[in-house]
Amino acid sequence: MANKVTTAIFPVAGMGTRFLPATKSVPKEIMTLVDRPLIQYAIDEARAAGITEFIFVTSRGKGALEDYFDLAPNLEEELRRKGKKDLLEVLEATNMDSGAIAYIRQHKALGLGHAVWCARRLIGDQPFAVILPDDVISAEKPCLQQMVEAYEETGGNMVAAMEVAPERTSSYGILDVEREDGNLLDIKGMVEKPRAEESPSNLAVIGRYILSPSVLRNLDEMKQGAGGEIQLTDAIAAELDQGRKVYGYRFAGQRFDCGSKSGFLQATVAYGLARPELRDDLAAYLKDIVPNLA
Repeated sequence: MANKVTTAIFPVAGMGTRFLPATKSVPKEIMTLVDRPLIQYAIDEARAAGITEFIFVTSRGKGALEDYFDLAPNLEEELRRKGKKDLLEVLEATNMDSGAIAYIRQHKALGLGHAVWCARRLIGDQPFAVILPDDVISAEKPCLQQMVEAYEETGGNMVAAMEVAPERTSSYGILDVEREDGNLLDIKGMVEKPRAEESPSNLAVIGRYILSPSVLRNLDEMKQGAGGEIQLTDAIAAELDQGRKVYGYRFAGQRFDCGSKSGFLQATVAYGLARPELRDDLAAYLKDIVPNLA
C-alpha cells in the first residue's frame, strides 16, 4: 500500500495578467466564484482528500492571499455581537490552524515545474499532491479524493486526465497511454503542448497531481522546456525513463478553466445554478436573456 498523502503544494505565484485590471491589486486566487474565492475551493478539495499540510508557492503582491486564511477578530466579534451565527460558521471554514500553511516565494516566473521545486525542502521524502486553483472541478466526490483513493492501490505518480478537442492539445501536457483499466490509465509517455498532428492522444493533464519525491530530484536537473519554462510534465515523464510508474486518472466531474475569462464565467453560471437559494432567480434570468435556453 502506498504512503498516505497529507501534504499539498498550491502554486499561486502567477500574476493573473488575463484578468487585468482586477489583478493589479487582487490576487487571481482570491477572485470570487459566487461567494468563495478560487483558493477556498482548492483548499476544501484538499481537506476532503485528507490533506493536513498546505504549502503555498507565492510571489510579491500576494499578501491578500495570506491574509484571507488568517483570523479576522474584529469582524468575528461584530458578527458575534449581532448574533449572526450562520456567517460565523462561514468564516470558520476559511480559518487555518497556526502552522498548517507554509508560504514559499518563487522569485522568478520560471514555470510550474520550478514553482513545485521551490517547495522541495518542505516535502522531504514523502509523496505529495499539487493542486492548481485555476482548475476548478465540480464533482460529487472531489477530484483529489478520487485520485487519493486510486493512488492508495497503485502508488507511483498520478495525474488527473480528461479528453480535450484535438486542436487544443497544444495547450496541455498530453498523455501517451499504454493501457486503460476503467478510470486508470497506464502511461508510457507524456508530451508538453504538442501540435495536434504530433499528439499521442487527446488526453490532457489537468491541474491535480500526486507525485513521488523523486520528481523533485528530477526537477533539480531540469532545463527550460516548452515555452522557455521548467515544465513539471518533463519531470514526471522522466519518472518513466527511470523505470517508475506514472498513471493517469480519468476523474468524474466537470472541469472549469478559471484561468480564462470565459471559463470563469462558465463556472460562475454553473456554480450559481447549483446553489438552491440562487437557482430559480438565475435560471429565470438566463432564460429571459437567452430565449432558446432549454
